[in-house]
Amino acid sequence: MRVISGSRKGLPLKAVPGMNTRPTTDKVKESIFNMIGPYFDGGIAVDLFAGSGNLGIESLSRGIDTCIFIEKDPKAIQTIKDNLTKCRLEDSGEIFKADATRAVKAIEKRELKIDLLFVDPPYDKLVYYDLVQSLVDKGCMSKSAIIVCEHEKNVTLEKSYGDFELVKKEIYGGTVISIYRCLKEEEN
Repeated sequence: MRVISGSRKGLPLKAVPGMNTRPTTDKVKESIFNMIGPYFDGGIAVDLFAGSGNLGIESLSRGIDTCIFIEKDPKAIQTIKDNLTKCRLEDSGEIFKADATRAVKAIEKRELKIDLLFVDPPYDKLVYYDLVQSLVDKGCMSKSAIIVCEHEKNVTLEKSYGDFELVKKEIYGGTVISIYRCLKEEEN
């Protein structure tokens, strides 16, 4: 794994030791950012099941101001810290050591406006996709936000989460990337 583009292009990233995470491959990561960016002019990203921090760090390298990494596995937390340090992005990353449900409640309390949300839970934990609906319902997503969900091929996600509608779905082997955007224009 490496940072593919942006200010930290080419820097290698560590994977989480063990078999508890499924890192997004560089090929899939590059495709994701080609679909959603590829670059950003600031904003807040949330990497909801961060693993190694691969997607969040890529978004920081491509112009996101701040990324909140949510992860509960201690090995993954240490890997995120190591990767942020290696990329000299410690000041741009905030790590929550918490279950995703608790972390989402904390985000709601802080009244954050998320511009980019990555959701890649363990494939057998479909209930975690409901957290997307919770964030949308609580007004935590900016109107221009992009939601990126990674899931198994045999899983069908919702066509929309509130005003955020499925706009693109790409299959990479057994992995599917579903992208959501708000298609309703802001009312004056």
